[in-house]
Amino acid sequence: MSAWSNGSSNVSYSSFLLVGFPGLQESRALLVLPFLSLYLVIVSANALVIHTVVAQRSLHQPMYLLIALLLAVNICVATTVLPTMMFSFSTYFNHISLPRCLLQMFCIYFLIVFDCNILLVMALDRYVAICYPLRYPKLVTAHTCIVAPVVGLASQVRFCRSHIIHHFACEHMALMKLSCGDISLNKTVGLTVRIFNRVLDMLLLGASYSRIIHAAFRISSGRARSKALNTCGSHLLVIFTVYSSTMFSSIVYRVARAASQDVHNLLSAFYLLLPCLVNPFIYGARTKEIRQHLATLQREKQQAPCREPNVGWDSIPVPQDHALG
Repeated sequence: MSAWSNGSSNVSYSSFLLVGFPGLQESRALLVLPFLSLYLVIVSANALVIHTVVAQRSLHQPMYLLIALLLAVNICVATTVLPTMMFSFSTYFNHISLPRCLLQMFCIYFLIVFDCNILLVMALDRYVAICYPLRYPKLVTAHTCIVAPVVGLASQVRFCRSHIIHHFACEHMALMKLSCGDISLNKTVGLTVRIFNRVLDMLLLGASYSRIIHAAFRISSGRARSKALNTCGSHLLVIFTVYSSTMFSSIVYRVARAASQDVHNLLSAFYLLLPCLVNPFIYGARTKEIRQHLATLQREKQQAPCREPNVGWDSIPVPQDHALG
């Protein structure tokens, strides 16, 4: 399909080519192996911690179930981004239709918002010691209402400048660069949703953890105080990783406008995938109960091949004609 580059045509592209890291040209195929390895590490590490939480009944508590849910979202984010990214390195499998592109955009932003709100619920869980089932359907509905306007407005835009997306995924602004009409409303809504979600979450997280830490220092038992602070420290480290990577990428994206598209794509990959990679290691190493169960699983795995069948005298068959009467 052809269209005028000056935007005078009424034709709008309905399929696109994803070109991740366009500056590398023919060398892009070499990126498949490192990103495939990264994907396998992310899935394996997150799945191991999730399996530990699900398999151990003593970990069936709100805090650990929220950790498992957060890590499941990490797997979903990586699965939404990385396979498409690896296909974008090929010249044969990098085609994507507009509906698939919009679906991927929705999934990416929905999961990011969901991830941040799980962190918020974790803070509230620590603050009020939640002992009843959380109402996740209402939470999911709220997330859909937040993300839907961004994707809905994007679906109404005409894309006639080009059919090549210089990105490894259908990121909102990467797709908007191909539009040939007025997208000021799209930019405003996208920025408003992002600021509202980030600022509100950070205010609530800051208020919750400031009161949690204040309450922890008032605990008379040193052991209980240390446990409370260590638990909050793990959550705060994850929160810092998520929000700092996002803010760093946003700041560099706006300051370093002269940087190449490859740099901007690398920053996008950084803020999308870094939390998915480090979160299971943070919770697996810093959460005592999870760390102990992971160590137990590792010991059982090492001892399993060394075990020999228990062969005793009672298990040796005795011929009938030699049996003692």
